Amino acid sequence: MDFVIIFISMFGGVAMFLYGMSILGNGLEKLSSGHMEKILEKLTNNIFKSVLLGAAVTAIIQSSGATTVIVVGLVNAGVMKLSSAVGVIMGANIGTTVTGQILRLGDLESDASVNGALSLLSTDTLAPAFAIIGIMFYMIAKKDNFKIIGEILIGLGLIFTGMISLTNAVSPLSELEAFKNIFASLSNPILGILAGALVTVILQSSSASVGILQAISTTGALPFSAAFPIIMGQNIGTCSTSLISSIGANKNAKRAAMVHFYFNTVGTVLFLTVIYIIQYTVGISFWDKPMNMGDIANFHTFFNFVVTIFFIPFHKLLEKLAIMTIRNTPSAETDELAEASEEIALDDRFLKSPSIAIQQSVNAIVHMGKLAQHNFRASKDLFYNFDAKSVEHIKEYENIIDRLEDKLNLYLVAITKCQITEAENRTVTTLLHLLSEFERIGDYSINIMEGAVNLNTKQISFSEEALEEFSTITNAIDEIIDMALNSVAYNNLSTARNIEPLEETIDEIDETLKARHIERFKTGQCAIDGGVIFLDALTDLERIADHCSNIAVYVINKDVSPKDNVNRHEYIQEIHKGEAPEYCKSLELFRKKYTV
Repeated sequence: MDFVIIFISMFGGVAMFLYGMSILGNGLEKLSSGHMEKILEKLTNNIFKSVLLGAAVTAIIQSSGATTVIVVGLVNAGVMKLSSAVGVIMGANIGTTVTGQILRLGDLESDASVNGALSLLSTDTLAPAFAIIGIMFYMIAKKDNFKIIGEILIGLGLIFTGMISLTNAVSPLSELEAFKNIFASLSNPILGILAGALVTVILQSSSASVGILQAISTTGALPFSAAFPIIMGQNIGTCSTSLISSIGANKNAKRAAMVHFYFNTVGTVLFLTVIYIIQYTVGISFWDKPMNMGDIANFHTFFNFVVTIFFIPFHKLLEKLAIMTIRNTPSAETDELAEASEEIALDDRFLKSPSIAIQQSVNAIVHMGKLAQHNFRASKDLFYNFDAKSVEHIKEYENIIDRLEDKLNLYLVAITKCQITEAENRTVTTLLHLLSEFERIGDYSINIMEGAVNLNTKQISFSEEALEEFSTITNAIDEIIDMALNSVAYNNLSTARNIEPLEETIDEIDETLKARHIERFKTGQCAIDGGVIFLDALTDLERIADHCSNIAVYVINKDVSPKDNVNRHEYIQEIHKGEAPEYCKSLELFRKKYTV
């Protein structure tokens, strides 16, 4: 027996299986376009809904590790409560059993009674069929979704091919007495659990380790007494993924990872205890009988269902146990609150799920826009009531905006290096533009603040008439920033299309106020220095409105193909021709609202 060839074939099969799992998972994630993660974000505290959704999401993306990493990231970002995360984590263990049930089709090859149409479901038939259909979809299809379906089918083909290679490689080992003795020793529950956990930690996939166990079962050397502790150990080993992902996260995210660890570990200990009590009291008839692929898949499913159902009434205890393990410290809480605005939203854990990373980037950009709007409001208020502390506060916010812009730029570039669809790539490009627009709004707000500081330093004030006019245009600017934020946050095309009429109104106000101020300037009603500051402020306000108009066009273009993109200047020219009645109606409403 050539052991070198056996081991090369065996590890080659494992490599092909893991690569297939990776392609399948990535394809399913792309096909979902972030819908699974968005559903997770909106979870309530209903434990049954959480468990069902956790199972569904894991069954779809084919990885309990990926689900728990997403959960840890969502808890870390503050968009999911720890109480909701508990149910999702429990459900993920059920969802991950789907892979084993699919792989049990390998039993059809060894079953002599299977013939006819049913034999078409054997892995020997499915592996090349999935690969052929998948590569045809991938190479011929024009649409992204069909290409992704091709990827998924190729992934399934590779998984089954890997299983065939692995099964064929281990088949000769069934003749070796030493091979049988290894699994006889694993009937020791501690050794079995350790072996299962170790393999899963190395592979970072419980589905893969269960698949390997199913392949080994084809040798007939794997009795139930050795298989069940290995399967339980695999559940503990998969906790390593969430524990690693929680490193550097906040306390609640660490608690979510600990919930996963306690759930799997305590569940394993309890289930193991019950099985041994049954064996040594009543006896289990199939204790020493060899298991096949279907038996392993069924036990894996049964174990996870029973443990999950058992823990549903006690899910609060898991949460409390995690909180007791990761305790609060007053200083740490304060640090987390201080870092929340710029640290939590951008999490590298989300890069494994680009669609959710993109959504978190949108949230961060909107947050940055709100900081810029805060600075605008605080800056214009200085013209009415100057406060030195407010000036320092504005500067601090501007520093946060600048740091957040740098992080967002790096984060968005990192997303482009992930496997993303063409539509997602267009979205990232749009977000980079939006980021720049909101940053410029922050810069012009600083210019306005500096104008107020100059007024205070020179002990100059605007006339009552100028202040009233300034109030009118700044109110219009505040509304257009609100509209820009709303259009980005909710992808609101209706609001985006309503920005340009307000921007035109602001342009008209700007021209009117500049003309009036120059007249006051000529008649001596305003000081020279004060007049220049007022005109500069008007210019800054008008440019803020321009950037909001740019934001509107980017939002309108975000979900259309490049050939259908709207050019801002052409867009403005078109709607100014009077061919858009809704535009004219909105324009008249804004003119009446902001009369000067």
